[in-house]
Amino acid sequence: MATLLYIDTAGPDALVGISKGQEILGFRENKVSTTHAEFVQVAVKELLISLSMTVSELDAVVVTLGPGSYTGLRVGLASAKGLAYALQKPLIGLSTLQLLAHRALQTLDQDVVQIFSMLDAKRMEVFGGVYDTSLNEIQAEQAFEINEDLLKSLLSKGKIVCIGSGITKTKTILEDEKIQFLEEHYSMDDLLALATVKWEAKQFEDLAYVSPSYLKEYYFKPLVK
Repeated sequence: MATLLYIDTAGPDALVGISKGQEILGFRENKVSTTHAEFVQVAVKELLISLSMTVSELDAVVVTLGPGSYTGLRVGLASAKGLAYALQKPLIGLSTLQLLAHRALQTLDQDVVQIFSMLDAKRMEVFGGVYDTSLNEIQAEQAFEINEDLLKSLLSKGKIVCIGSGITKTKTILEDEKIQFLEEHYSMDDLLALATVKWEAKQFEDLAYVSPSYLKEYYFKPLVK
């Protein structure tokens, strides 16, 4: 049974957790996004102490690669890569959009054929990915402009469920009985489920080349002189 360490700083709330096999041994959360950098290392240490474990007992490090907060993703990946490198353990990267889709699968109606995971990307854009009920991509993860034409195009292929922080703006575009909205976020259970699949498939990241999934170039606001 693999013992996995999880680091998720992709969103407003951060999470550090540990699992063994299919059991979640414990986790810590931080709800102050500006302190994620300070939180991660402290949480890892405290969690290991509380479980009477050492870092040598970890088999791999799991990290969310995005999309999400630009700064948060950098914080999480830097911490995860540092630990994986120091411990000489594999790094498992997870998509926040696929995690949302997995969460949606737990509550889907039987006739839903598509899951549209969406994270707010400001204006009328979302970072999104469209999946089938086996979590295969129907449309690759990308920055979508949310409009009526896009939603109608998806609906022509069948009922769809939308999940994630982008649903608020999506609700105002089109009302249709074939669109279901879920106001939920992924949890430690979803991290465990997808990380287990990658662990068993030995699908690990290359520490030298792995990078956050921003999906679009970050915009730096010019300094006002």
